Amino acid sequence: MEYRHLGRTGLKVSALSYGAWVTMSYQVQAVKQAAELLAACRDAGCNFFDNAEVYAKGDAEILMGKAIKELGWKRSDLVLTTKIFWGGEGPNDIGLSRKHVIEGTKASLRRMGVDYVDVLFAHRPDPNTPIEETVRAFNHCIDHGWAFYWGTSEWSAEQINEAWAVADRLDLIGPSCEQPQYNLFERTKVEREFVPLYDSRGLGLTTWSPLASGVLTGKYSGGDVPAGSRFTVENYAGLRDRWLTEKKHQLEGVDRLVPIASELGCSLAQLALAWCLRNERVSTVITGATSAAQVRENFRALEVAPKLTPELLARIDAAIGDAAAPAADQ
Repeated sequence: MEYRHLGRTGLKVSALSYGAWVTMSYQVQAVKQAAELLAACRDAGCNFFDNAEVYAKGDAEILMGKAIKELGWKRSDLVLTTKIFWGGEGPNDIGLSRKHVIEGTKASLRRMGVDYVDVLFAHRPDPNTPIEETVRAFNHCIDHGWAFYWGTSEWSAEQINEAWAVADRLDLIGPSCEQPQYNLFERTKVEREFVPLYDSRGLGLTTWSPLASGVLTGKYSGGDVPAGSRFTVENYAGLRDRWLTEKKHQLEGVDRLVPIASELGCSLAQLALAWCLRNERVSTVITGATSAAQVRENFRALEVAPKLTPELLARIDAAIGDAAAPAADQ
């Protein structure tokens, strides 16, 4: 496993990591199965595990926490994260008010059965809460030992800069990382918008959806939806319909990647993950999997990444062509 610094921090995270979105509680429901998945990740050297209060309405945090407890891992060997924004149905259960950030964080820690997370994310920007209130709230969580670092998810460069300006003015800690969507189709934020922040703010990236919800594995080629796949999950029917209708041209782009993967002797999934890994600005690429075998297959992308020469990268770009599009909120 390769370990990279999370932006300008001293924290080292595995280049490939595991996320609970969709998988935990929806596709993986038993503690034993979850433990097997996490154990496969650790066996491959993964130390970064991502979650959120909204994933399966908190059940994903509960399941991951129980699996970690069953495995008996040393807490300091892990980098655990969660994200705060959507915590419930009440008027103060959503957003980044001081009240919800603090109460939501404490609730997440209880569900996961841990005293702290390593990184606490603001899951979305909140236009209804003053940015100073949000920055102070995340610093409060750090000051109380509930988190070591805080970051953002799906914020714009302008919003991140605004948070840093407040932190600088108040002598507080700014967001050390951002969690954007990044894959062969969604590149704008990572490769264009955030460029000034890498040097000026030391921004790290914990990127999500490297396989574009499984589309880049090729399993949805021709519009088929295999049993047990993410697109069969009822809560993600809208996501499935968008890919199979509005984004059908992107499925065709995936088909054009097959010869390149064959030349490299790897799967389409490994090729797509390796493409994300080759970007040195990415601190960790968050993967999802529903079996230990899938984890092992995904993590072999580390062997493929060094093989992506400039010539191969150009061929990949040509294969995708105009299928690449600005990132969409999911």
